[in-house]
Amino acid sequence: MSIAIEKIRRDFQILDQIVNDEPLVYLDNAATTQKPKQVLDVLRHYYEQDNANVHRGVHTLAERATAEYEASRDKLKDFINANSRKEVLFTRGTTTGLNWVAKFAEQLLQPGDEIVISIMEHHANIIPWQQAAAKTGAVLKFAYLKDGELDMADLVDKMTDQTKFVSITHVSNVLGVINPVKEIAKLAHDHGALMVVDGAQSAPHMAIDVQDLDCDFFTLSGHKMAGPTGIGVLYGKEALLNQMDPIEFGGEMIDFVYEQTATWTELPWKFEAGTPNIADAIGLGAAVDYLTELGMANIHQHEQELIDYVMPKLREIDGLTIYGPKDNHRRGGVISFNIDGLHPHDVATALDMEGVAVRAGHHCAQPLINYLDVSATARASFYIYNTFADCDKLVEAITLTKEFFKHGTV
Repeated sequence: MSIAIEKIRRDFQILDQIVNDEPLVYLDNAATTQKPKQVLDVLRHYYEQDNANVHRGVHTLAERATAEYEASRDKLKDFINANSRKEVLFTRGTTTGLNWVAKFAEQLLQPGDEIVISIMEHHANIIPWQQAAAKTGAVLKFAYLKDGELDMADLVDKMTDQTKFVSITHVSNVLGVINPVKEIAKLAHDHGALMVVDGAQSAPHMAIDVQDLDCDFFTLSGHKMAGPTGIGVLYGKEALLNQMDPIEFGGEMIDFVYEQTATWTELPWKFEAGTPNIADAIGLGAAVDYLTELGMANIHQHEQELIDYVMPKLREIDGLTIYGPKDNHRRGGVISFNIDGLHPHDVATALDMEGVAVRAGHHCAQPLINYLDVSATARASFYIYNTFADCDKLVEAITLTKEFFKHGTV
């Protein structure tokens, strides 16, 4: 193991429990990750010691809350290597960030302009673009797959000088494939298009450098990276954020309000109307501290070790279909699979009876599931606290599930 796994597991008390008379093996991390004691302690401290609204108060609690909230923004700036703290906007999560960018696109798109995405996108990176295309007369184009990965030749073919936005997931939440978004960003810019990256499944698992990627926008969700729910970040290049209209209006985001008009305050607060999610923003900063101390390179290596360990064992199981790239080093810690003759919901229920928590369904990626010509998949996804023993338990539980449905007994 590349990290001190037993020490890490002690930080996540939720993992130390029995589910259906079996020790819990939590493998639903692509949906949401567990939260370490260090994050929970920060949330409790805020509510017990510093609870106050931010930015406008001059009393001690308000000043402390504001300092902690803005310090979290600085931590996120460093975490993704943004050029300026003005480029870090707090949102409810990745979905909100992608909706904001698509709404900005509506300011720029004209009939006949093109938006390029891939068939593997999460609904949060499809539906906002469908809406933008419908409202502006733009054309939404999809790039498809080859050998379980993004077909780069098809992507190149789909881009033209009419392409104005390219929006691609960094890591697929179904296939687990790591897409070459830096290369895609260059292709997009060569056509004069803006590059949007859905980083929900990458930011928790690998080092992110938005300046090196040269993406124009990047989104992430706190709850997928050991942080609280209901908080995330939209990164955007400062010049573009200055062009964007605010999405919500009210307190905090204003400069001056007159009877008939108003002006907006500067970045990043221009986009943060009303009382923000103060506690969870501070909690996300604590999660960033936790992950940074572990080292994102170490986290990525740890998950790669788990994938390298478990994939050969899974591939030995007769009747098990695994989706995504064949090369383990081209995928993150996400494994979607099906067992011949069994519905994924039945598989997930059976695994749960063995204490193994996985996800089953279309994973908010129905176009991809339809493209794969399946009704759904089961999905196991790994994180920093998972072990080789968890991998073995997954393999054992799948084998027992096959036997149960074949013979009615284990």
